[in-house]
Amino acid sequence: MKGLLVAIQFLTRLPTPRISVSSDEFAASMRWFPAVGLIVGLIVAAGGWAGARIDPWTGAFLALLLWVAVTGALHLDGLGDIADASGAAHKDRERLLAVLADPHAGSFAVVTIALQLIAKLVLLHALIDAGVFIAIALVPFAARIGPLVWSRALPDLHAGLGSRFRHAVRPVDFVVWSLLLVAATWASPSLLAAPLIFLLWGRWLLRKIGGISGDGHGAGIEIGESLLLAAALLLAHLA
Repeated sequence: MKGLLVAIQFLTRLPTPRISVSSDEFAASMRWFPAVGLIVGLIVAAGGWAGARIDPWTGAFLALLLWVAVTGALHLDGLGDIADASGAAHKDRERLLAVLADPHAGSFAVVTIALQLIAKLVLLHALIDAGVFIAIALVPFAARIGPLVWSRALPDLHAGLGSRFRHAVRPVDFVVWSLLLVAATWASPSLLAAPLIFLLWGRWLLRKIGGISGDGHGAGIEIGESLLLAAALLLAHLA
């Protein structure tokens, strides 16, 4: 349970008891990332449902507002950093790492974050209009299984936050969360797209960036969430 509290403190802005942890305990909190995603998803879906009592656009806006507020835009920051770094990747590795370390947002970051927020708003509106709230609730859960995969499958881009998670994920963690993901597909079959999304993002990072970092995890969560929302919408229209 301590690991879950640490994961909630790291990934969200939700109030929790303040506890001190060692470096190993912090790294081990990654095992609880999908559980935190489920908490986030339930909050987002509840906000969307409440706002939809007025109209779907209000529901979508409230859901997106809660999504950003609860996570503190943590993953959006990673998405922006990766966008800026990918623009510098055609030069050399030193330039790429320098851009990742730069706290300022460049034009690639601003445009990418704006498009991501617009995409989520539009997708949330369509899903809320279709009444697909279960899918909305489960998307953040599924997307946060990705970091467990990338931390073990990809080389470290540099010594930093992302590298601390490398040996924290155990085989039993993969088994448990994989089984829970399979179980979740009974409620939202579009989550079957999650493993493919994890694979494609990992391949893109390896080819374009060269490895995984904290920014890579954050960007992957954001992109995974949008793609899973799109998959849920596609399935809703085909059903």
